[in-house]
Amino acid sequence: MSTPADSDTIATTSDDAAVAENPRKQPFPQGFLDTISTGWADRPESMPSARAQAPFAAARRAKVSAAFPGKRLVVPAGSFKQRSNDTDYPFRAHSAFVHLTGWANDSEPDSLLVFDPTDDGHDVTLYFRERADRTTSEFYSDATIGEFWIGPRPSLAGVAADLDVATAHVDTFVAGDDDLVVESDADLTRFVSELRLVKDEYEVAEMRHAVAVTASGFDDIIRDFDKAIAHPRGERIVEGAFHQRARSDGHWEGYDTIAASGHHACYLHWTRNDGAVVPGDLILIDAGVEVDSQYTADITRTLPVNGTFSEVQRRVYDVVLEAADAAFAAAKPGAKFREVHEAAMSIIAKRTAEWGVLPVTAEEALDADKGGQHRRYMVHGTSHHLGIDVHDCAQARREMYYDGVLEPGMVFTIEPGLYFQIDDLTVPEELRGIGVRIEDDILMTEDGPVNLSADIPRTADDVEAWIARLKG
Repeated sequence: MSTPADSDTIATTSDDAAVAENPRKQPFPQGFLDTISTGWADRPESMPSARAQAPFAAARRAKVSAAFPGKRLVVPAGSFKQRSNDTDYPFRAHSAFVHLTGWANDSEPDSLLVFDPTDDGHDVTLYFRERADRTTSEFYSDATIGEFWIGPRPSLAGVAADLDVATAHVDTFVAGDDDLVVESDADLTRFVSELRLVKDEYEVAEMRHAVAVTASGFDDIIRDFDKAIAHPRGERIVEGAFHQRARSDGHWEGYDTIAASGHHACYLHWTRNDGAVVPGDLILIDAGVEVDSQYTADITRTLPVNGTFSEVQRRVYDVVLEAADAAFAAAKPGAKFREVHEAAMSIIAKRTAEWGVLPVTAEEALDADKGGQHRRYMVHGTSHHLGIDVHDCAQARREMYYDGVLEPGMVFTIEPGLYFQIDDLTVPEELRGIGVRIEDDILMTEDGPVNLSADIPRTADDVEAWIARLKG
C-alpha cells in the first residue's frame, strides 16, 4: 500500500535541500514536471445544501458571541499528531471546533474558527487550507495535503455552503495580540465546555444513533464468542468485532475499547486486550461507537462467556444492577449531579457490608469525612457527561458539573461497578478475580431520565437469554 510512510516520496527538482535531508526523497524528472499539470478532466463543483447541524452550530456560535462582546475569539481545530516518524494518528478536530462549526469527521487540520468583533456582535469566519490546484506542486508532492496522495479536498465555496458560514484561506489569517484562544484562555475554554452540558435536538438524535450502532456492535461481539474463545488472545477478537461495526456503521470508536475477560475486568482501564476469553469467566466490555458527527456512546456490559452466570457471579452482578437502578431513580430534573453517585454508592456500601468484607458498618463507610472503605471495590465515579467527548464538558466548573443541577437535555452515564482484584485478601476467595460494571447512557427530559441504552439487555436473566439467542 502506498502511503506517506512507506512510499518513495518525491520532490520537485528545485527542492534540493529536502532531497538532501531525506534519503527517501528523489527529484522528479523534467518530463514529469512538464506534463503533470495537463490532461486532467474538468471537475465541476455543485454547491451542497447546508448540513443538518448547520443551524444548531449557528445558534451555539451566537451564544459564544453574546458571552464575549468586543473580544476576538479563535477556536482552533488542531493539527495532526505524530504516531511515528512521518506517520500521523488519524486527525480528529477539537471538540469545541466541531461543536461550533458542525464540521465533524471531515474537518480539515489546522483550521481556525474566528469571531471578529463588530458593533452588534461578531463576524464569524472559518479559515482552512483550500485544496491545491493541479497546477501547484502541492498536488503531487505534498503527502499531507496533496490530492494525489489523500484524495479530493474541500473548497472554500463548498464548505461555506455546507456549513453556512463564511470561509477564507488559512494563509490570510493574522493573529492578534489580544485574541482569546480556546485552550489558552481559561474563560473561553470553560465557556465552550459548559456550552455542551445541555444538548440540543440535533445532538440528542446523534446520541441515540451512536447508542443504536453500539448496540449492534455488542451483538457482533456475542456472535463471535466462539472465535474469541478459540484464540489465545481472544480479547483482541472481541475488540476487533466491535471495531468492524464502529468503522462500517460509524466513524470510529469514541475511546479505546475495554475487552477485559476474567480478572482483567478488575482493571478499570484494561485496553491491552491481549488475554484469553475462557468459558466460566465473565468478560467486561466497555465500548462506544463514535458516529460521523463525532458524538459517541459509552456502554458497558458484563457477560458470562459460557452464557450462564455462576451463583457468585450473579450475586455480584445483581448488586451492581441494584446500584445502577438506584442511581437512575435518583436522577431527576433539579437533582444534584452528585446525588446520582451517592445513590449508587449507598447500595455498594450496604451490600459489601452485608457480605462482611468491610471493616466498618455501611453507615460508617458512607461518612463523608472518615468513611470510604467501600470505595476500595469501586474507586471510580458513577456518572460523567457524554457527547462529542466521551468525558464531555471536562473544563466545566465544579459547580456546573459535579455540584451542578440536572437539566433536561443533559446526557450522562450511569456506571456503577464492583471489582475484586485477584490478589485482594480482604474478600473471600470466591469473589477474587470478579469484576462487574453495568453502564448506560441517560438522557434527562422534563419528565425524568430516559435510558437510551435500555434495549441492550441489563438483567442477569436477560443477558443469558441474549447470549443464547445470538449464539443460536
